[in-house]
Amino acid sequence: MTPVEKCKSWVEQVVIAHNFCPFAKKEFDQGRVHFHVCDETAVENALQCVIDECQRLDSEQAIATTLVIFSRILERFDDFWQFAEMADELLALQGYQGVYQLASFHPDYCFDAEPENDAANYTNRSPLPMLHLIREKSMERALASYPDAASIPGNNIVKARELGEAYFKDKLDSIAKAGQGADK
Repeated sequence: MTPVEKCKSWVEQVVIAHNFCPFAKKEFDQGRVHFHVCDETAVENALQCVIDECQRLDSEQAIATTLVIFSRILERFDDFWQFAEMADELLALQGYQGVYQLASFHPDYCFDAEPENDAANYTNRSPLPMLHLIREKSMERALASYPDAASIPGNNIVKARELGEAYFKDKLDSIAKAGQGADK
């Protein structure tokens, strides 16, 4: 499986299947989620990938949201977290604060002060490191029309813990191993 195929499988089998993002299914089904693989190995070039995708969103209104997949860098979660902070600062410097927001996903994602094996971490664990670029105006509209939007994160934590760490670990392992040897 290619990095895009793995991430699409994850969106379908985890994010949509468990309604972790109640807005994802509609956009995914309509083909409005763009998946971009950043093959860069240098941090500066990977940051440029993020800015390039912001510019793509600027010019292609048919794209609702973009997942930037890092296929060759940021394997360690600590490195990824520092990178995500740099990317957020860069968006502000480039004038994208209030235009796009970042959500972060990583195979070893761990919420601050939570144990590594807490199933709640799987709400943000993905087959590969990635940043999700979200249009702020779209998110504001979606949240305004969703009853009790503030309950989404808490509901996700409850659902993840009900299903358990083993369930999500098996799911991610299955996606990561699917088509091994066929990656490009």
